[in-house]
Amino acid sequence: MSINVRDMDDGAQTAASLLIARATAADRRAHSRLTAAINDFFLPDDARLDDRMRGGIAAALTALVAGVEGALTQHAGRLLAARGEPELALRLTGNTAPVLDRLISAGLLRDTDLMRELIARVRQDVIGDALPAASPAELDAPSLLARLANHGDSVVAGAATALFAAESRRRSAFESAMQSDLPAELHHRLVWWVAAALRERCDLAGDAVASLDKALAEAAVRSLAAHDEGDRLEAAALRLAVAFEAGPHELSALLVEALGDRRIALFIAVLSHAVGLDYEQGRDIVSDADAGRLWLVLRALETDRQAIAQIGLALCEADPRRDLEDFADALDDIVAIPANLARDALAPLKLHPDYRAALSALMRGGRA
Repeated sequence: MSINVRDMDDGAQTAASLLIARATAADRRAHSRLTAAINDFFLPDDARLDDRMRGGIAAALTALVAGVEGALTQHAGRLLAARGEPELALRLTGNTAPVLDRLISAGLLRDTDLMRELIARVRQDVIGDALPAASPAELDAPSLLARLANHGDSVVAGAATALFAAESRRRSAFESAMQSDLPAELHHRLVWWVAAALRERCDLAGDAVASLDKALAEAAVRSLAAHDEGDRLEAAALRLAVAFEAGPHELSALLVEALGDRRIALFIAVLSHAVGLDYEQGRDIVSDADAGRLWLVLRALETDRQAIAQIGLALCEADPRRDLEDFADALDDIVAIPANLARDALAPLKLHPDYRAALSALMRGGRA
């Protein structure tokens, strides 16, 4: 009888402990949600992501992680099967627990560099997709990129064809979870994060986990070796800009036409190369709703009034954060900026990136 009572007491205590733990966890989650809601409420409008941006970033993260996960599980699974461990291979490849959720819960995807790249990429795509369509007359003519793909200079033609292919791969990446096309360093981080999450998901010990570790590490190294940063859309666009090397007399028309064709990556690449900035800097400048730096870049290139007006109008139509009336009111002042003063103002952007980062950190820290 006493044994039965003790068993009942133990069961009751276990159930009570579970309920208390659940209540404590729920309280923590409620506090976390409240903190997030408060932070969101006090975000300034220009820092808040709209639904298109949030959806685009979520889709990009999902596709990137799924692409790396698929590559690692397939190759590691083949290695395990070939080494006489089919059950272990099935345990790895047949597990459907989301790796993405684990990386998010671990906080790994809050990586500043990764999120900076994804936010900038999605912003670029959102603006590019929303650029005004070409006029009916222009629709009948070959696009800028099509003409460049048939250019008499084989280097230009090859670079344009490569850009076509890079655009196709970028679109496919969101539809079929292909391998990531991140910059090399970010791809490196993501591959090892996913490998670690796959190992944890299998929940093994002893000899089995040693075999799994070896297969996953080999699959990760293979993925890193196969990754070619030069295949990325941004790199392909910049190679075309370098190959074509637009002269001062044709630069304005080229920029306007690139936007008219809704080739935002080509627009950014041509602009960046012409003024001596890297692609990421140019992308940040073009994507910034506060277009002060963009006007400086265009004036540093001695872009004329008509081209600036066309570029400004297209970007205002594509990006609801920009105010068309404000741009129209500022146009005279923009055109009046002397090219030499604009170039002087942009000079700090051409410093070594680590040096610029150090200077920026020092300024944020305040004066002694």
